[in-house]
Amino acid sequence: MTSDADAVEETQVAGLGEAVDALRGARRVLVLSGAGMSAESGVPTFRDAQTGLWEQVDPTDLATPEAWEQDPPYVWAWYAWRIGRLRAVQPNAGHRALAELAAYREVSIATQNVDDLHERAGSTVLAHVHGSLTDLRCSDCATPHVGPVEVPEDPVERLEPPSCGECGGDVRPGVVWFGEMLPARALAETTAAIEALTEGDVVLVVGTSGVVYPAAGFPAMARAEGATVIEVNPTETEVSDVCDLRLRGTAAQVLPRLVAAITG
Repeated sequence: MTSDADAVEETQVAGLGEAVDALRGARRVLVLSGAGMSAESGVPTFRDAQTGLWEQVDPTDLATPEAWEQDPPYVWAWYAWRIGRLRAVQPNAGHRALAELAAYREVSIATQNVDDLHERAGSTVLAHVHGSLTDLRCSDCATPHVGPVEVPEDPVERLEPPSCGECGGDVRPGVVWFGEMLPARALAETTAAIEALTEGDVVLVVGTSGVVYPAAGFPAMARAEGATVIEVNPTETEVSDVCDLRLRGTAAQVLPRLVAAITG
């Protein structure tokens, strides 16, 4: 008798074969990654970061320009704690596989994640669609903040943000808050990468739920350009129906096997 686990494994192997064939014929590979890409590294999702001191706080009450304007030390304390948690984790096998793939194919990565794990694995990221947690800048003059940032080992309720070296304003995280526009450059570069796809190129949609726009519309745009769209996700998502192939597994499980078949 075949167990559920065996059935999933067989499905993955069959799907991997088709995906390998697609990748072997591709010149360009565009990766669209979401929260599932970093889950196995231990990076908490936006709402999963509400633990301990922050357990009773709605994250949407923290991630707004209004919250920052009202109480910067309160908002910064939460983000500083998140930066500290990010420093404590490492890229997983999925991140490393994509970095390895770039030695064999032209790889572009557009991510919804605000972490820097793609970069730490060795990849060059084309676009952080929702900004980057560690891309700090002045909230007044927008000057990028360089240099070390002290973060608490344990969460604290209030923490003074760093000061801008140019104007003395408060330094904020580089994420996109509710009510803010997405980075125009990131959207433009992602759109350009999609429009540059041709017949036979491959798009890997990794670990994204497909519910947040405009990123949720990228797979359909890529398919319209003639690319083969491959989803890597343990479960069905809102974009599964527009994907040509669906590999049911996590990024760290599937991507190393996929890349090994290309590079081995």
